[in-house]
Amino acid sequence: MKRLIALALSLIMVFSCLALVSCGKKKSEVQKIIDQAQTMTLEELALKAYEESNGKKFSGVGNSSRGATALPFFVEYVNEIAKKNGKGEYTLEADWQQPKNNTIFEMLDTDAKKSQGQFSMTLIQDGNQIESKMVQTGILDRFIPKDWAEANGTTAEKYKGYLALQTLNKVFMYNCTGDKTYDNVWDFVAEGEHGLFMDIDSEVVGRNFLYMLTKDEYAKSLKEAYDALGATEKAYVDKAVSAVEAKATELKLGENGKYALAWIKLWVESYSAQTDDGPICNMLVDKSAKDQFGLLVYSKLRSVTESDSVSKNNVKVAAYEDGYKGFGGYGYCHYLFVTDNSPLPWTACAFIAYMTCTQKGFEAWGKDIGGYSSNPAVAKANDEAHPDHKTGEKDGKTYDVLKDRGFDWWESRLAIEDPEYCAKVAYTVGRWIDSLKKYGK
Repeated sequence: MKRLIALALSLIMVFSCLALVSCGKKKSEVQKIIDQAQTMTLEELALKAYEESNGKKFSGVGNSSRGATALPFFVEYVNEIAKKNGKGEYTLEADWQQPKNNTIFEMLDTDAKKSQGQFSMTLIQDGNQIESKMVQTGILDRFIPKDWAEANGTTAEKYKGYLALQTLNKVFMYNCTGDKTYDNVWDFVAEGEHGLFMDIDSEVVGRNFLYMLTKDEYAKSLKEAYDALGATEKAYVDKAVSAVEAKATELKLGENGKYALAWIKLWVESYSAQTDDGPICNMLVDKSAKDQFGLLVYSKLRSVTESDSVSKNNVKVAAYEDGYKGFGGYGYCHYLFVTDNSPLPWTACAFIAYMTCTQKGFEAWGKDIGGYSSNPAVAKANDEAHPDHKTGEKDGKTYDVLKDRGFDWWESRLAIEDPEYCAKVAYTVGRWIDSLKKYGK
Protein backbone atom coordinates (compact mmCIF):
# COMPACT_ATOMS: atom_id res chain seq x y z
CA MET A 1 0.00 0.00 0.00
CA LYS A 2 2.81 2.42 0.89
CA ARG A 3 4.48 1.71 -2.45
CA LEU A 4 1.21 2.42 -4.28
CA ILE A 5 0.81 5.70 -2.44
CA ALA A 6 4.40 6.63 -3.23
CA LEU A 7 3.82 5.77 -6.89
CA ALA A 8 0.65 7.85 -6.99
CA LEU A 9 2.45 10.82 -5.48
CA SER A 10 5.25 10.42 -8.01
CA LEU A 11 2.77 10.44 -10.87
CA ILE A 12 1.09 13.55 -9.49
CA MET A 13 4.48 15.28 -9.42
CA VAL A 14 5.21 14.22 -13.00
CA PHE A 15 1.88 15.47 -14.32
CA SER A 16 2.27 18.69 -12.35
CA CYS A 17 5.58 19.25 -14.07
CA LEU A 18 4.04 18.64 -17.47
CA ALA A 19 1.24 21.08 -16.72
CA LEU A 20 3.66 23.77 -15.68
CA VAL A 21 5.75 23.12 -18.84
CA SER A 22 8.66 24.98 -17.35
CA CYS A 23 9.34 22.35 -14.68
CA GLY A 24 12.90 21.16 -15.38
CA LYS A 25 12.83 22.76 -18.82
CA LYS A 26 14.61 25.80 -20.17
CA LYS A 27 12.42 28.77 -20.98
CA SER A 28 11.88 29.46 -24.66
CA GLU A 29 12.93 32.79 -26.17
CA VAL A 30 9.29 33.83 -26.35
CA GLN A 31 8.78 33.00 -22.67
CA LYS A 32 11.81 35.13 -21.79
CA ILE A 33 10.30 38.04 -23.71
CA ILE A 34 6.97 37.52 -21.94
CA ASP A 35 8.74 37.70 -18.57
CA GLN A 36 10.06 41.14 -19.55
CA ALA A 37 6.77 42.25 -21.12
CA GLN A 38 4.86 41.50 -17.92
CA THR A 39 6.85 44.25 -16.16
CA MET A 40 6.04 46.91 -18.78
CA THR A 41 3.19 49.38 -19.21
CA LEU A 42 1.07 49.43 -22.34
CA GLU A 43 2.95 52.48 -23.66
CA GLU A 44 6.28 50.71 -23.19
CA LEU A 45 4.95 47.66 -25.01
CA ALA A 46 3.70 49.86 -27.86
CA LEU A 47 7.24 51.16 -28.36
CA LYS A 48 8.55 47.59 -28.38
CA ALA A 49 5.95 46.71 -31.02
CA TYR A 50 7.07 49.71 -33.07
CA GLU A 51 10.67 48.52 -33.02
CA GLU A 52 9.80 44.91 -33.78
CA SER A 53 7.05 44.99 -36.40
CA ASN A 54 6.99 48.35 -38.21
CA GLY A 55 6.29 47.60 -41.88
CA LYS A 56 5.84 43.87 -41.26
CA LYS A 57 2.96 41.39 -41.43
CA PHE A 58 1.27 40.38 -38.18
CA SER A 59 -0.84 37.20 -38.16
CA GLY A 60 -3.31 36.17 -35.50
CA VAL A 61 -5.93 33.44 -35.31
CA GLY A 62 -9.10 33.43 -33.26
CA ASN A 63 -12.55 32.02 -32.60
CA SER A 64 -13.85 35.57 -33.00
CA SER A 65 -13.53 37.48 -36.26
CA ARG A 66 -13.46 40.75 -34.35
CA GLY A 67 -9.72 40.56 -33.83
CA ALA A 68 -9.56 41.90 -37.37
CA THR A 69 -11.65 44.90 -36.25
CA ALA A 70 -9.43 45.59 -33.24
CA LEU A 71 -6.10 45.50 -35.12
CA PRO A 72 -6.50 48.84 -37.00
CA PHE A 73 -7.27 50.58 -33.69
CA PHE A 74 -4.11 49.04 -32.27
CA VAL A 75 -2.09 50.43 -35.17
CA GLU A 76 -3.59 53.87 -34.47
CA TYR A 77 -2.59 53.58 -30.83
CA VAL A 78 1.01 52.59 -31.62
CA ASN A 79 1.19 55.56 -33.98
CA GLU A 80 0.02 57.88 -31.19
CA ILE A 81 2.74 56.60 -28.87
CA ALA A 82 5.35 56.72 -31.65
CA LYS A 83 4.49 60.35 -32.44
CA LYS A 84 4.59 61.22 -28.75
CA ASN A 85 8.14 59.83 -28.65
CA GLY A 86 9.33 61.57 -31.83
CA LYS A 87 9.20 58.52 -34.06
CA GLY A 88 7.92 58.15 -37.62
CA GLU A 89 4.78 56.44 -38.89
CA TYR A 90 4.02 52.87 -37.83
CA THR A 91 2.51 50.53 -40.39
CA LEU A 92 1.43 46.93 -39.98
CA GLU A 93 -0.06 44.48 -42.44
CA ALA A 94 -2.82 42.77 -40.49
CA ASP A 95 -3.77 39.15 -41.12
CA TRP A 96 -6.51 37.71 -38.90
CA GLN A 97 -7.95 34.26 -39.49
CA GLN A 98 -11.06 32.66 -38.03
CA PRO A 99 -11.10 28.90 -38.66
CA LYS A 100 -14.43 27.10 -38.77
CA ASN A 101 -15.69 23.95 -37.04
CA ASN A 102 -13.32 24.19 -34.08
CA THR A 103 -10.24 23.52 -36.26
CA ILE A 104 -8.28 26.26 -34.47
CA PHE A 105 -6.56 23.64 -32.31
CA GLU A 106 -5.35 21.71 -35.35
CA MET A 107 -4.11 24.93 -36.97
CA LEU A 108 -2.16 25.93 -33.88
CA ASP A 109 -0.77 22.43 -33.43
CA THR A 110 0.46 22.36 -37.03
CA ASP A 111 1.93 25.85 -36.74
CA ALA A 112 3.72 24.88 -33.51
CA LYS A 113 5.77 22.27 -35.35
CA LYS A 114 7.63 25.03 -37.24
CA SER A 115 10.74 26.63 -35.73
CA GLN A 116 9.05 30.00 -36.25
CA GLY A 117 5.30 30.01 -36.60
CA GLN A 118 2.94 31.98 -38.79
CA PHE A 119 0.69 33.08 -35.93
CA SER A 120 1.98 35.46 -33.29
CA MET A 121 -0.99 35.10 -30.94
CA THR A 122 -4.46 33.66 -30.58
CA LEU A 123 -7.87 34.51 -29.18
CA ILE A 124 -9.34 31.14 -28.32
CA GLN A 125 -12.24 29.47 -26.50
CA ASP A 126 -12.90 26.03 -24.98
CA GLY A 127 -10.99 25.93 -21.71
CA ASN A 128 -10.89 22.13 -21.65
CA GLN A 129 -8.96 21.73 -24.91
CA ILE A 130 -6.83 24.81 -24.20
CA GLU A 131 -5.64 23.22 -20.96
CA SER A 132 -5.02 19.72 -22.31
CA LYS A 133 -3.90 20.41 -25.90
CA MET A 134 -2.34 23.86 -25.86
CA VAL A 135 -0.98 24.77 -22.41
CA GLN A 136 0.22 21.43 -21.06
CA THR A 137 1.93 20.79 -24.41
CA GLY A 138 3.71 24.17 -24.42
CA ILE A 139 2.13 25.39 -27.67
CA LEU A 140 0.64 28.51 -26.08
CA ASP A 141 2.23 30.80 -23.49
CA ARG A 142 0.36 32.83 -20.92
CA PHE A 143 0.96 36.59 -20.86
CA ILE A 144 -0.51 38.79 -18.10
CA PRO A 145 -0.25 42.54 -18.88
CA LYS A 146 1.03 44.67 -16.00
CA ASP A 147 -1.80 47.21 -16.39
CA TRP A 148 -4.41 44.45 -16.42
CA ALA A 149 -2.97 42.82 -13.31
CA GLU A 150 -2.93 46.12 -11.43
CA ALA A 151 -6.54 46.85 -12.40
CA ASN A 152 -7.46 43.47 -10.90
CA GLY A 153 -5.44 44.04 -7.73
CA THR A 154 -2.83 41.38 -8.47
CA THR A 155 0.45 40.75 -10.27
CA ALA A 156 1.48 38.46 -13.11
CA GLU A 157 3.31 36.25 -10.60
CA LYS A 158 0.35 35.94 -8.24
CA TYR A 159 -2.36 35.48 -10.85
CA LYS A 160 -2.76 31.78 -11.68
CA GLY A 161 -5.47 31.71 -14.35
CA TYR A 162 -5.47 32.32 -18.08
CA LEU A 163 -5.89 35.83 -19.44
CA ALA A 164 -9.50 36.28 -20.53
CA LEU A 165 -10.45 39.03 -22.92
CA GLN A 166 -14.07 38.65 -21.92
CA THR A 167 -16.73 36.40 -20.49
CA LEU A 168 -19.69 35.77 -22.76
CA ASN A 169 -23.05 34.42 -21.70
CA LYS A 170 -25.40 32.00 -23.35
CA VAL A 171 -28.82 32.39 -21.80
CA PHE A 172 -32.18 30.67 -21.82
CA MET A 173 -34.61 32.73 -23.92
CA TYR A 174 -38.18 31.84 -24.78
CA ASN A 175 -40.81 33.10 -27.19
CA CYS A 176 -43.43 34.87 -25.09
CA THR A 177 -46.21 35.31 -27.66
CA GLY A 178 -48.06 32.38 -26.07
CA ASP A 179 -49.03 31.61 -22.48
CA LYS A 180 -46.13 29.34 -21.58
CA THR A 181 -43.55 30.57 -19.06
CA TYR A 182 -40.32 29.08 -17.76
CA ASP A 183 -39.63 29.93 -14.13
CA ASN A 184 -37.33 27.08 -13.15
CA VAL A 185 -34.23 25.65 -14.84
CA TRP A 186 -35.88 22.21 -14.69
CA ASP A 187 -38.70 23.52 -16.91
CA PHE A 188 -36.26 23.38 -19.83
CA VAL A 189 -35.95 19.60 -19.49
CA ALA A 190 -39.60 18.93 -18.66
CA GLU A 191 -41.49 16.25 -20.55
CA GLY A 192 -42.14 17.27 -24.16
CA GLU A 193 -39.66 20.19 -24.22
CA HIS A 194 -37.11 20.43 -27.03
CA GLY A 195 -34.92 23.49 -26.62
CA LEU A 196 -32.96 24.90 -29.55
CA PHE A 197 -29.25 24.49 -28.84
CA MET A 198 -26.00 24.22 -30.78
CA ASP A 199 -24.97 20.58 -30.79
CA ILE A 200 -22.32 19.75 -28.20
CA ASP A 201 -20.25 17.95 -30.83
CA SER A 202 -19.95 21.08 -32.97
CA GLU A 203 -19.61 23.74 -30.27
CA VAL A 204 -17.56 22.28 -27.47
CA VAL A 205 -18.17 25.11 -24.98
CA GLY A 206 -21.68 23.66 -24.75
CA ARG A 207 -20.18 20.34 -23.71
CA ASN A 208 -18.04 22.15 -21.13
CA PHE A 209 -21.25 23.70 -19.77
CA LEU A 210 -22.57 20.21 -19.07
CA TYR A 211 -19.30 19.22 -17.40
CA MET A 212 -19.55 22.26 -15.13
CA LEU A 213 -22.98 21.24 -13.87
CA THR A 214 -21.33 18.34 -12.03
CA LYS A 215 -19.21 20.75 -10.00
CA ASP A 216 -20.56 20.98 -6.46
CA GLU A 217 -21.73 24.61 -6.59
CA TYR A 218 -23.78 24.12 -9.75
CA ALA A 219 -25.10 20.71 -8.71
CA LYS A 220 -26.27 22.40 -5.51
CA SER A 221 -28.05 25.07 -7.57
CA LEU A 222 -29.89 22.33 -9.46
CA LYS A 223 -30.91 20.64 -6.21
CA GLU A 224 -32.25 23.93 -4.84
CA ALA A 225 -34.23 24.51 -8.03
CA TYR A 226 -35.54 20.94 -7.82
CA ASP A 227 -36.75 21.59 -4.27
CA ALA A 228 -38.89 24.46 -5.62
CA LEU A 229 -40.73 22.23 -8.11
CA GLY A 230 -44.29 21.03 -7.65
CA ALA A 231 -45.13 17.38 -6.98
CA THR A 232 -45.91 16.54 -10.62
CA GLU A 233 -42.69 18.07 -11.93
CA LYS A 234 -40.66 16.36 -9.21
CA ALA A 235 -42.15 12.99 -10.09
CA TYR A 236 -40.86 13.31 -13.66
CA VAL A 237 -37.40 14.42 -12.55
CA ASP A 238 -37.21 11.70 -9.90
CA LYS A 239 -37.26 9.02 -12.60
CA ALA A 240 -34.17 10.55 -14.18
CA VAL A 241 -32.48 10.96 -10.79
CA SER A 242 -33.04 7.28 -9.99
CA ALA A 243 -31.64 6.30 -13.39
CA VAL A 244 -28.33 8.11 -12.80
CA GLU A 245 -27.86 7.75 -9.04
CA ALA A 246 -25.46 4.81 -9.35
CA LYS A 247 -23.47 6.59 -12.06
CA ALA A 248 -23.07 9.66 -9.84
CA THR A 249 -21.60 7.42 -7.14
CA GLU A 250 -19.34 5.68 -9.64
CA LEU A 251 -18.04 9.04 -10.90
CA LYS A 252 -17.44 10.14 -7.29
CA LEU A 253 -19.54 13.27 -7.66
CA GLY A 254 -20.71 15.29 -4.66
CA GLU A 255 -23.93 14.77 -2.72
CA ASN A 256 -26.00 16.58 -5.37
CA GLY A 257 -24.21 15.06 -8.34
CA LYS A 258 -27.19 12.87 -9.20
CA TYR A 259 -29.28 15.99 -9.85
CA ALA A 260 -26.61 17.30 -12.19
CA LEU A 261 -26.51 14.03 -14.12
CA ALA A 262 -30.31 13.91 -14.23
CA TRP A 263 -30.50 17.39 -15.74
CA ILE A 264 -27.74 16.57 -18.24
CA LYS A 265 -29.45 13.32 -19.25
CA LEU A 266 -32.81 15.00 -19.76
CA TRP A 267 -31.18 17.85 -21.69
CA VAL A 268 -29.04 15.76 -24.04
CA GLU A 269 -31.96 13.45 -24.78
CA SER A 270 -34.33 16.32 -25.56
CA TYR A 271 -32.59 19.33 -27.11
CA SER A 272 -33.08 20.08 -30.79
CA ALA A 273 -29.59 20.36 -32.27
CA GLN A 274 -28.91 23.46 -34.36
CA THR A 275 -25.87 24.55 -36.36
CA ASP A 276 -25.51 28.12 -35.07
CA ASP A 277 -26.93 30.59 -32.55
CA GLY A 278 -27.89 33.09 -35.27
CA PRO A 279 -30.62 30.90 -36.78
CA ILE A 280 -31.82 29.98 -33.27
CA CYS A 281 -32.29 33.64 -32.45
CA ASN A 282 -34.03 34.31 -35.76
CA MET A 283 -36.49 31.50 -35.07
CA LEU A 284 -37.30 32.55 -31.52
CA VAL A 285 -38.03 36.22 -32.26
CA ASP A 286 -40.65 35.31 -34.87
CA LYS A 287 -44.19 35.22 -33.50
CA SER A 288 -44.66 31.86 -35.22
CA ALA A 289 -42.26 30.31 -32.66
CA LYS A 290 -44.92 30.38 -29.96
CA ASP A 291 -43.86 28.54 -26.78
CA GLN A 292 -40.39 27.61 -28.07
CA PHE A 293 -37.15 28.30 -26.22
CA GLY A 294 -33.43 28.16 -26.80
CA LEU A 295 -30.07 28.43 -25.07
CA LEU A 296 -27.98 30.87 -27.07
CA VAL A 297 -25.55 33.78 -27.02
CA TYR A 298 -27.30 36.81 -25.52
CA SER A 299 -25.65 39.22 -27.96
CA LYS A 300 -27.40 37.61 -30.96
CA LEU A 301 -30.39 39.82 -30.21
CA ARG A 302 -28.36 42.79 -31.51
CA SER A 303 -28.92 41.75 -35.12
CA VAL A 304 -32.69 41.28 -35.00
CA THR A 305 -34.48 43.52 -37.51
CA GLU A 306 -38.03 44.45 -36.51
CA SER A 307 -40.92 43.56 -38.84
CA ASP A 308 -44.60 42.64 -38.66
CA SER A 309 -43.79 39.10 -37.52
CA VAL A 310 -40.35 39.57 -35.97
CA SER A 311 -39.54 41.53 -32.83
CA LYS A 312 -37.20 41.50 -29.87
CA ASN A 313 -40.37 41.98 -27.81
CA ASN A 314 -41.37 38.43 -28.78
CA VAL A 315 -38.75 36.92 -26.46
CA LYS A 316 -37.88 37.03 -22.80
CA VAL A 317 -34.69 36.14 -20.94
CA ALA A 318 -35.81 33.56 -18.39
CA ALA A 319 -33.42 34.67 -15.63
CA TYR A 320 -34.80 38.24 -15.79
CA GLU A 321 -38.27 37.11 -14.77
CA ASP A 322 -39.37 37.45 -11.14
CA GLY A 323 -39.18 34.24 -9.14
CA TYR A 324 -36.97 32.35 -11.58
CA LYS A 325 -35.09 29.46 -9.92
CA GLY A 326 -31.73 27.99 -10.92
CA PHE A 327 -29.02 29.10 -13.31
CA GLY A 328 -30.04 31.21 -16.29
CA GLY A 329 -27.45 29.93 -18.74
CA TYR A 330 -23.71 29.50 -18.86
CA GLY A 331 -20.62 31.61 -19.23
CA TYR A 332 -17.42 30.96 -21.15
CA CYS A 333 -14.36 33.02 -21.97
CA HIS A 334 -12.34 34.18 -24.93
CA TYR A 335 -8.74 33.69 -23.81
CA LEU A 336 -5.63 35.41 -25.16
CA PHE A 337 -2.26 33.69 -25.57
CA VAL A 338 1.08 34.25 -27.25
CA THR A 339 2.26 31.32 -29.37
CA ASP A 340 5.51 29.79 -28.11
CA ASN A 341 7.10 30.17 -31.56
CA SER A 342 5.65 33.63 -32.19
CA PRO A 343 7.47 35.53 -34.95
CA LEU A 344 6.49 38.88 -33.35
CA PRO A 345 6.14 38.26 -29.60
CA TRP A 346 6.54 41.89 -28.49
CA THR A 347 3.80 42.96 -30.88
CA ALA A 348 1.60 40.09 -29.70
CA CYS A 349 2.04 41.19 -26.08
CA ALA A 350 1.32 44.82 -26.98
CA PHE A 351 -1.84 43.92 -28.93
CA ILE A 352 -3.08 41.68 -26.12
CA ALA A 353 -2.44 44.44 -23.57
CA TYR A 354 -4.24 46.95 -25.81
CA MET A 355 -7.37 44.77 -26.06
CA THR A 356 -7.50 44.05 -22.33
CA CYS A 357 -6.43 47.43 -20.94
CA THR A 358 -8.26 50.03 -23.06
CA GLN A 359 -11.93 50.56 -23.85
CA LYS A 360 -11.14 51.26 -27.49
CA GLY A 361 -9.18 48.03 -27.71
CA PHE A 362 -12.20 46.17 -26.34
CA GLU A 363 -14.73 48.10 -28.42
CA ALA A 364 -14.98 45.46 -31.16
CA TRP A 365 -16.60 43.18 -28.56
CA GLY A 366 -17.82 45.71 -26.01
CA LYS A 367 -20.23 47.41 -28.39
CA ASP A 368 -22.69 44.54 -27.85
CA ILE A 369 -24.57 43.24 -24.82
CA GLY A 370 -23.56 39.92 -23.31
CA GLY A 371 -19.77 40.30 -23.41
CA TYR A 372 -17.94 41.47 -20.29
CA SER A 373 -14.32 42.64 -20.13
CA SER A 374 -12.12 40.89 -17.57
CA ASN A 375 -10.60 44.28 -16.69
CA PRO A 376 -12.86 46.16 -14.23
CA ALA A 377 -11.57 49.54 -15.40
CA VAL A 378 -12.32 48.68 -19.04
CA ALA A 379 -15.71 47.23 -18.07
CA LYS A 380 -16.64 50.49 -16.34
CA ALA A 381 -15.44 52.58 -19.29
CA ASN A 382 -17.37 50.35 -21.66
CA ASP A 383 -20.59 50.80 -19.67
CA GLU A 384 -20.09 54.56 -19.87
CA ALA A 385 -19.46 54.37 -23.62
CA HIS A 386 -22.60 52.28 -24.17
CA PRO A 387 -25.40 53.44 -21.84
CA ASP A 388 -27.88 51.72 -24.17
CA HIS A 389 -26.71 48.39 -22.74
CA LYS A 390 -28.51 49.28 -19.52
CA THR A 391 -31.47 51.20 -20.97
CA GLY A 392 -32.29 48.67 -23.68
CA GLU A 393 -32.53 51.34 -26.37
CA LYS A 394 -32.13 50.32 -29.99
CA ASP A 395 -33.01 52.39 -33.06
CA GLY A 396 -35.05 54.83 -31.00
CA LYS A 397 -37.08 52.16 -29.18
CA THR A 398 -36.68 50.46 -25.80
CA TYR A 399 -36.67 46.68 -25.40
CA ASP A 400 -36.72 45.06 -21.96
CA VAL A 401 -34.85 42.02 -23.25
CA LEU A 402 -31.90 44.25 -24.24
CA LYS A 403 -31.46 45.69 -20.73
CA ASP A 404 -28.24 43.87 -19.91
CA ARG A 405 -27.84 43.62 -16.14
CA GLY A 406 -24.07 43.27 -16.40
CA PHE A 407 -21.55 40.69 -15.30
CA ASP A 408 -21.84 41.42 -11.57
CA TRP A 409 -25.50 40.40 -11.79
CA TRP A 410 -24.99 37.49 -14.17
CA GLU A 411 -21.96 35.96 -12.45
CA SER A 412 -23.98 34.14 -9.78
CA ARG A 413 -26.64 33.12 -12.31
CA LEU A 414 -24.41 31.37 -14.83
CA ALA A 415 -22.56 28.07 -14.82
CA ILE A 416 -19.16 29.54 -15.64
CA GLU A 417 -16.50 27.47 -17.38
CA ASP A 418 -13.51 26.40 -15.29
CA PRO A 419 -10.84 25.02 -17.68
CA GLU A 420 -9.11 22.87 -15.07
CA TYR A 421 -12.34 21.31 -13.86
CA CYS A 422 -13.50 20.62 -17.42
CA ALA A 423 -10.18 18.92 -18.23
CA LYS A 424 -10.45 16.89 -15.03
CA VAL A 425 -13.89 15.40 -15.82
CA ALA A 426 -13.75 15.39 -19.63
CA TYR A 427 -12.88 11.71 -19.79
CA THR A 428 -15.16 10.37 -17.05
CA VAL A 429 -18.26 12.55 -17.32
CA GLY A 430 -17.57 13.03 -21.02
CA ARG A 431 -17.69 9.31 -21.78
CA TRP A 432 -20.98 9.03 -19.93
CA ILE A 433 -22.46 11.95 -21.90
CA ASP A 434 -21.35 10.26 -25.12
CA SER A 435 -23.32 7.18 -24.10
CA LEU A 436 -26.59 9.11 -23.97
CA LYS A 437 -28.96 8.94 -26.92
CA LYS A 438 -29.53 12.36 -28.42
CA TYR A 439 -32.98 13.55 -29.40
CA GLY A 440 -33.84 12.69 -32.99
CA LYS A 441 -30.94 10.26 -33.42
